[in-house]
Amino acid sequence: MRFAGRKVVVMGGSRGIGLAIAMGFAAEGAAVAICARGAEALEVARREIAGHGGVVFAAPCDLADAEQIARFVPDAAAAMGGIDILVNNASGFGMTDDEAGWAAAIGVDVMAVVRASHAALPFLEAAEGAAIVNLASISGLRASTRSQPYAAVKAAVINYTMSQAATLAPKRIRVNAISPGSIAFPGGLWEQRKTTNPKLYEATLASIPFGRFGTAEEIAEVAMFLASPAARWVTGQNIVVDGGQML
Repeated sequence: MRFAGRKVVVMGGSRGIGLAIAMGFAAEGAAVAICARGAEALEVARREIAGHGGVVFAAPCDLADAEQIARFVPDAAAAMGGIDILVNNASGFGMTDDEAGWAAAIGVDVMAVVRASHAALPFLEAAEGAAIVNLASISGLRASTRSQPYAAVKAAVINYTMSQAATLAPKRIRVNAISPGSIAFPGGLWEQRKTTNPKLYEATLASIPFGRFGTAEEIAEVAMFLASPAARWVTGQNIVVDGGQML
């Protein structure tokens, strides 16, 4: 029970990587707060996480909406009795190089990270061994002709992580990022592309030396490590978790 007594907020935790992270922390004894736009999926996730027997707070929150973030984070802290760990996970998946694509990417992938971090800061400052984990992507480490907004904002998240780490170190708050490679989970982007774009699916699969997509649970394990005392001297880092895909 590495996280017994710890309070964790996962921004965007109703499915995929966010849910796996929330489940992982709950299984290790933490109180967990999650949010998402869809109330039905959120309730399903809440019940699943609650199966581990700990405190679970779940509330709808559109991460493109500054006011909703400013409301959710303090509500989560009140429900759990504080915040020790913040995980910024959600993405607007801005893929198209147009106004809509850039607005979705910047509004969620960048500004939700900034806003949630600002909202959580008073609680993290009051915690011992506080940590922030930001979810970026290997797309932020290389050029992308297929998803320019997504790649650009994930690069911004990586840079912001370093700036956060330098700024918050005097407050004893660690900040790190994870850059997943291609991760497959039920209802996720790659499961959809297996049907809608099988050529891209197969080409991406072929690019991974281990011959398979990653799992959400494999990202969750790294998130828990970065938030744990085992990583107490790790800050400002971006950990690539891609099964060698970048190679």
